[in-house]
Parts: sequence; structure tokens; C-alpha cells
Amino acid sequence: MQLQYSFIIPVYNRPDEIQELLQSFKELETTIPFQIVIIEDGSTKTSKTIVNNFKNNLEISYFYKANSGPGDSRNFGMKHAKGNYFIILDSDCILPKNYLTQVNTSLQQDYVDCFGGPDTAHPTFTNLQKAINFTMTSLITTGGIRGNKNSINKFQPRSFNMGISKKAFQASKGFGKIHPGEDPDLSIRLWNLGFKTKLIPEAFVYHKRRISLSTFYKQVYKFGLVRPILNKWHPTTKKITYYYPTLFCLAFIASVILYFINFKWLLLAFILYFTAVFIMALLSTKNIVVAILSIPVVTVQFFGYGYGFIKSTFVTALLGKEPEKYFPQLFFKSK
Repeated sequence: MQLQYSFIIPVYNRPDEIQELLQSFKELETTIPFQIVIIEDGSTKTSKTIVNNFKNNLEISYFYKANSGPGDSRNFGMKHAKGNYFIILDSDCILPKNYLTQVNTSLQQDYVDCFGGPDTAHPTFTNLQKAINFTMTSLITTGGIRGNKNSINKFQPRSFNMGISKKAFQASKGFGKIHPGEDPDLSIRLWNLGFKTKLIPEAFVYHKRRISLSTFYKQVYKFGLVRPILNKWHPTTKKITYYYPTLFCLAFIASVILYFINFKWLLLAFILYFTAVFIMALLSTKNIVVAILSIPVVTVQFFGYGYGFIKSTFVTALLGKEPEKYFPQLFFKSK
């Protein structure tokens, strides 16, 4: 099968990110032709001038549309793309020089209609960005679900770095209106339609994540809110592991309370865990500042996700409320 690649990139008020991403496209070491489709999702600070600066070196199609969220914008981009295989990226990603070669080689050897790639930190990233990257990808924090080689046969691609064939897009109608959570929802619907997904470990991107600890908390809190909704929509995909962050938080609070009544063993277990986080982050990044920062970042991740998960579980599973009415901030409407 002759694959024709179109990169789909929604952007919202971040022209500086598009500058870095397009520069990395320019530096790709490949002879494989590709198209770039940039969808400006109702931005007030547009990327048009920057995009125009790259049009002499790259095949780029630029569209401006009313704001309707990243999922709908990706769908818009895929409808207007020329290729038969779409690669979806977030605007805060940077591509390594061999990215497209790795994707194409893997798909030629073992074709699937949807793949995902992992993310990692570039050496130029800030210490906080590196700590967040470690926390989001480490086996000791998330189980490595965003890039674990053991996930190859049943992997849920994430939309910061994923590919989907035109055939699969047309059959599934693409992303839904929920955000975040639109990517696992799409993966599950693709499985139900008989399509296969896989991880391509070598097709990683540098994911910049320009966020502070407070915005990171808001992000993982939304991740927690979304998961019970996805469990309600797709009950066969429920896993006990989704409850771990909430259980972690409850146990941590209990350990602090128990410490003051002279029961110290549970708190000691958490101290040992955070020590392990520090050591693994140090070994992984070779940076003691990143290792230290990983401890509060892990704490923020667990408490943000855990609180969001238990709140959404209570609302959707126990009270039976409609998610779109109770959590309207998680849903976009097409324009």
C-alpha cells in the first residue's frame, strides 16, 4: 500500500510553538513526501505569518475556523487533507530528524490503521518540563502507558502523537466532542469497528508542555474527570488500575493522620515510594534538580487525577448524572 502522509496540527494562540514545530519539519531527514495541515482553532493570536515563512520549504495548507476544540479541529483538518494516512500532533511538539522514517518503516513492516508514539523531553527543556515528562511517562508513576513496549498489541494512542488511516477516520467519523479523553474514546471505537492499533516506540516526539504546576494540576484533574465518563461509555474497558491514584491519595491522607496517633508504618511506605521516584528520576534524567522536582510533580499528578476521578465517579456512576450537563467544560460543540 502506498502511504501518503498528511500531518494534522490544530493550534490555539500559540504561534511560537508552530515556529519550533515547523522548523523541526524542515530538518527532517527523509525523502518521503508529506503535507502539513494547520488548523487555527479560532485564535486571536494567529500563526499565519509564521506559516507563510515556511511555505517555500514545506507543503503547508493553513485553515482558520471558529473555535470548536482540538478534536473537531483535527476532524476538520483530516477532511481537508490530501493524504490517505494522517499523523496528528500537538502544537507543542518537536520532531526528531528520523521521525517520519521510523513511522513509515514500522507501517510498511506491520501495517495498522492507527498507531501512537511516545513522548520524551528534549535536552533544552526546562527542569520542570523534564520533571513533568518523567512523571507522565515513568513506569513508577503511570505504568508507562504513554509509551510502554508491553502496550504494543493493545495500545491507546494519544493525540499529541498518533496516526490514523483515512479509512479508519471515515469509518469512525474521527474524534468526539469530549476533551480531554477524545483520543482513548476514538481508540476504543476503532477497536469496536475491527481496526487495530499499536505503539511505535521509535516514533517519539519531544513534548514541550509549557505548563506550570498549577496548570498541570488542572490538566490531570480533567484527565481524572474524563476517565469515569469513558468507563460509562465503554464499560468493557474498565480497569482497576484507573482507581489507583484515588486510592493513593486516600491512603496518603490516612498515613498522615495515623502518624499523629503513633502509627508510622504507612507514612514510611510513602516515604520509600517518593525515595524510589527520586532515584528513578535521577537515573533517568541525570539531573538532581529534575529528580527533586519529580516528587511534587508526582504528588500533583496523583492528587489532581485522583480527586477528578472520584468526583466524576460519584456524579456519573452513583448519582447517574449526564456528563455533558454536569461537566460542560469537558465538551465542545461544533461550529
